[in-house]
Amino acid sequence: MTSHVPNEARVIPLRPQAARPGARPAAPPVPPERRPPTVREPLWRDLVGDVLRRERLDQERTLKEVAEAARISMPYLSEVERGRKEASSEVLAAAAGALGLSLGDLLARAQGELVRLTSRHTGAGARRSTPTPGARFDGMCLAA
Repeated sequence: MTSHVPNEARVIPLRPQAARPGARPAAPPVPPERRPPTVREPLWRDLVGDVLRRERLDQERTLKEVAEAARISMPYLSEVERGRKEASSEVLAAAAGALGLSLGDLLARAQGELVRLTSRHTGAGARRSTPTPGARFDGMCLAA
């Protein structure tokens, strides 16, 4: 038999007890007031929800009307519009179709919002060449 005790945990320290010889001391942490502000990129579900809600309101339609046309429950569509639910592509296609949009239209508008918001915060828009009016973007990649 082994000398291992089955109910005894082995503790492995995350930090060494003594500093390694020749190692430089760690820099002190930067206080929060001196840290550069961090900008949180918007979530995809927030962008898609904003586009759906904006389009519904522009058409002066109620949540109930669109939910019935899309065959989605009204509370679920409300959650999608508020960015609380990560909707499947089938649900997004149904909601977009109820608003007279294709799934591609919905996703392209959300992508446009993402580009607009992130370029404003990162300044990337200034480095890019501006597309010609009516220019079309033929690519989008989504990963889950």
